[in-house]
This record gives sequence, structure tokens and C-alpha cells, in this order.
Amino acid sequence: MKRLLIVVSLLMLTNCSKSDTVNNCNFLLNINVNVSLNLNLPEYSQLMFTSNSVYVANQGNAGIYVINVGNDSYRAWDAADPNHLPSTCSFLEIDGANVTCNCADENEYSLFTGQALGAQLPCGLKEYRASLSGSDLVISN
Repeated sequence: MKRLLIVVSLLMLTNCSKSDTVNNCNFLLNINVNVSLNLNLPEYSQLMFTSNSVYVANQGNAGIYVINVGNDSYRAWDAADPNHLPSTCSFLEIDGANVTCNCADENEYSLFTGQALGAQLPCGLKEYRASLSGSDLVISN
């Protein structure tokens, strides 16, 4: 009986958490993304230069932002704010190398890192895999 009490006590102690915060990084859906951008086409030619970005519609939750981060490296992010339920204000508007939502809190994120700028937020931008294959940039998850 004493062993049972010790085992139950240990289980209760290891299953308790000091934090009661809820993980709110589940607002965005895991939508299948698989798109290829031909960097020779005029609409994507600006991706040939560091710090330039493009918006790709009809992919992910609200489209995708793709940025050239230098040295033939690219990053792709969902264009929906991961810290809001999907709504008209949660679409991220581009402003240089940053994006900002139109909700009252105006969350702002860096397209270089995906991290929030200014206020600390529980979620960073949702990233997709971006790999260069010849003159095509393949974005997938």
C-alpha cells in the first residue's frame, strides 16, 4: 500500500505544470503547400535580390510571403497572423522586410526571422520549406 501511495504521488507531481497558459499557436491550419516559382518570370524576378519579397496567393492559410535572405537562400511564411483566429484583420500586410496584421494590436513580424517585432508574442510566423532547384524556387511543407 505504501508503494502504491508513493507511485501515485510521483505521478501527480510529474504531471503538474507550473504554468496554466494555453498554447495558442494552433490558429492556422496545416494546409498542404507545394508550389514552384520560376525566378526567370517577371513576377518573381525581384526575388533575385536580397531583402526583396513577393506575395504568392492561393497557398497556405492566406497566401505566402517569400523573401530572399541572401546567399541564394529564401524563406517562405504564411501570410496569416498565427496569433489570431483567421479573420479579415489577420491577413499580414507587407511593409519592406516586415509584415503587420490589421487587427487592433497590429502585430508585426520580420520576414527574415519570422519572429515578432516589438511585443513578445507566443507564436512566430508559420514557415514553409523553400529550396532552390535550378531557376525554380520550390515551396512546400
